[in-house]
Amino acid sequence: MKPSTPVQQPHRAPAPASSFALWEMGFRPFYLLASVFAAASIALWALQFAGWLGQPYLQGPMWHAHEMLFGFALAVVVGFLLTAGANWSGRTVLKGWPLAALALLWVAGRILVLTPFGWTAAIVNAAFPALAAVPLAMAFAASRNRRNYFFPGLLLLMALAQLLIHLDHLGAIRFPGWLGIQLALDMLLFIMAVMAGRVLPMFTNNGVPGANATRHPLVEKAALGLVLVLVAADAAGLQGAGLAGLAAACAAAHAVRWWLWQPWKTTGTPLVWVLHAAYLWIPLHLLLRALAPLDWVVPSIATHALTVGAAGGLIIGMMTRTAKGHTGRMLKADRWDVACYLLVLLAAVVRVGVPMAVPGWTVQSVVVSAALWSAGFALYAWSYWPVLMRSRAS
Repeated sequence: MKPSTPVQQPHRAPAPASSFALWEMGFRPFYLLASVFAAASIALWALQFAGWLGQPYLQGPMWHAHEMLFGFALAVVVGFLLTAGANWSGRTVLKGWPLAALALLWVAGRILVLTPFGWTAAIVNAAFPALAAVPLAMAFAASRNRRNYFFPGLLLLMALAQLLIHLDHLGAIRFPGWLGIQLALDMLLFIMAVMAGRVLPMFTNNGVPGANATRHPLVEKAALGLVLVLVAADAAGLQGAGLAGLAAACAAAHAVRWWLWQPWKTTGTPLVWVLHAAYLWIPLHLLLRALAPLDWVVPSIATHALTVGAAGGLIIGMMTRTAKGHTGRMLKADRWDVACYLLVLLAAVVRVGVPMAVPGWTVQSVVVSAALWSAGFALYAWSYWPVLMRSRAS
């Protein structure tokens, strides 16, 4: 009698790369939505700013600022935190239909600001960061990840700032709307400073052997602490020489911090140098903020150094790197990635540098900068939508 042949168990093949995975992790829908929105909204705003758009897309500079902060930047921050929060806590933060519902809420907010339904827009837009903070806080609390408790708190503060702006716009309260924008900018600055301090030295040392990027405890405390003091100063309405001195001290701390990360050693690694180039805009922004109260530069120049240069550069750099890392791709920038980096960073140079050099060319600089920005994020959306929608590569 022949021995029986062992029964072979069916082999379960890994999920094909084409399977739909948009709702698996937070970065997937929000990176895709934010990149499309960044490309479209800035292009339309530039047309309005130049007087070429008959039916305004956004109702004035306040709504342009609102949408870039609470639409574009906040979407990327939420997508990043939902993804990083899962790594930090070791728990699933948000996926499936709850993630889809949160993304739909964000989309509703973008639509409602274009309608007469102001109260609905206020509730929906303030609810987005508040609801995003809940699963993040639950994951951190369950894992006792106290180091990151402040992130849900920052999202709640963003919700509050946004609500106050809307209520002022609706006439329900008397609150200087631009103060809400400035505080939101300060909170965005703090989030970027914290995250850059955690990942930039690590990415530099991992991607550039022998770089020896370092973090000095006193410099770290000064850089982050002075940003918090700046937030308090803005909330208190500090102006003049006091604000200029504080911003200058903050700029110096962040410049030293950046220098300790050995940025000149990263020029051969685009996935890393883009983050260093973007972070340099933070001390530049703070220096320009120091000059603005002295009437040496227009305040909007300092604002765009932060939003276009620092936020735009860090966002495009992190969106490419984290999308590659979390989808199993090689951590190496291709030519499309480099094109995105150059377009966004050049947009910052044009938006900030040209009006400073030739104030009469401000309108032209806005249009050219917007075209560069829109091209950079449109290119990201085009090249990464298959990556963001499909399951992780083997």
